[in-house]
Amino acid sequence: MKKQLYRVAYCLVALCLLQSCDKGLEELNINPDASSTVSPDFVFTKAQYDAVGNMITGLQGTMQYTTSYNDVASWGSKYIFNQGTAPYTVFSNAYPNEINEIGEVIRALEKDANQVNKLAIAKIWRVYCFSKITDLYGDIPYTQAGLGYTQSVFKPTYDPQKDIYADMLSQLEKALASFDTAKPTFGAADLIYGGDITKWKKFGYSLMLRMGMRMTKPDVALAETWVKKAIAGTLIQDDADIAKITYLASGQVINQNPLAYWMLNSDYLKADGVSNPEGGKFYDTFINYLKKTNDPRLPVLSVVYVNGKPSTDVSIQKGMSANIPNTKPADFVTYSEPNPNTILKLNAPMLVLTNAEVNFYLAEAAIRGWYSTKTAAVLYDQGLKASMRQWALYGNDGVISQANIDTYATANALITSNSTAKQLEQLYTQFWVSIFPNSQEVFLNWRRTGYPALTPNNYTGNITGGKIFRRMLYPATEENLNKENYIGAVARQGENTFLTRMWLDKE
Repeated sequence: MKKQLYRVAYCLVALCLLQSCDKGLEELNINPDASSTVSPDFVFTKAQYDAVGNMITGLQGTMQYTTSYNDVASWGSKYIFNQGTAPYTVFSNAYPNEINEIGEVIRALEKDANQVNKLAIAKIWRVYCFSKITDLYGDIPYTQAGLGYTQSVFKPTYDPQKDIYADMLSQLEKALASFDTAKPTFGAADLIYGGDITKWKKFGYSLMLRMGMRMTKPDVALAETWVKKAIAGTLIQDDADIAKITYLASGQVINQNPLAYWMLNSDYLKADGVSNPEGGKFYDTFINYLKKTNDPRLPVLSVVYVNGKPSTDVSIQKGMSANIPNTKPADFVTYSEPNPNTILKLNAPMLVLTNAEVNFYLAEAAIRGWYSTKTAAVLYDQGLKASMRQWALYGNDGVISQANIDTYATANALITSNSTAKQLEQLYTQFWVSIFPNSQEVFLNWRRTGYPALTPNNYTGNITGGKIFRRMLYPATEENLNKENYIGAVARQGENTFLTRMWLDKE
């Protein structure tokens, strides 16, 4: 009997110990530094950082802003691609980051009617994120994108770009109509506008204007419809409404200007004009144009190192040829490179969508007869002047005097007596200068308009036959891990090459 009691007692103690052990293990399995629920505000901030920082930096060379004597480093300007991941960057980074993040934000907000403003802003940002991807690659995963965690969709289908644009514009229009001034917004969690609904409306309609203009090649009637819808709304036309993210000079990398960070760590960190690891300098096409037109932005953008010190002296600025073979030239130090006091500042802003860009689009609309409130000449002038004023956002070294702005604007006024083609050439050549350093946006607009009329670089060994890129490449991981849908996209759109023309680029 005693033995039986001992056995029972032993089992009870063991059971209690086991339960106690389980309880402790359950607590150990909980990460004290993580949350089991999404905080929309925090994730939205991250989605903004990730989307703005996700870019094809090599397009600086494609748009003939910068180049390098190094063949590998200058794939964008020499069209040589034997290794690396540069053409895949935006696609590969977008889905696990900003697309997944903004999807989580929307799912967390859409069940609460009180969060209608946050939801509208998140949906506008989602359109911005997807527009960047499809504009570079064409057909992409869209309707099934970001559903791996919630619906186990690990092999999303690719949607046709035409359908993607139709849905994005529809989503944008609905989001803009849903704002309610009586409801809360993101506030400080919104890095661009601090949750200001009025400014987000301007951003949304300006994004609609940009996307409407994108469609002038494949469907000019549809383009006109959406451009006029955007104009009927409220647009970014004042310096105070520029969509931008401001960064910090120190701290975590995510808080620093991503373009400046890339440039510094690729080439210009030593700041002596000689020790550039990737061999980068400004392209002669860009510097020559700035000098030829006496552009007051030249000393703001460019320096030449003299005795180890950066000089903004306009007379010595000199761009480097993209045809220099894979050897460092003896006069390397004499070539211009980005100004460390403006472009290379880690706390410089990233301009997402500006009043300069909007005014240039409106000028095109006026030339096409889609807008009559102001003339093309006035809108072009407004865009040009705004593009010069915005350099003041980079600090004192970016300030251009009003007198210099006015002199340049007068000397380069739009010649309205020219043909439509000639006016568009003048307009979008100025766009090329004015939107720098946003080379990705300039590339997308060049692909649409053909301006500026850049001379392609037929460098020995290039893979495009001396032609400028038309699109970026789907990453090899898609061919391996999402093969069936990848094959379907290629069969519909064309080969996965730099020269394949997507729907937006059809002639």
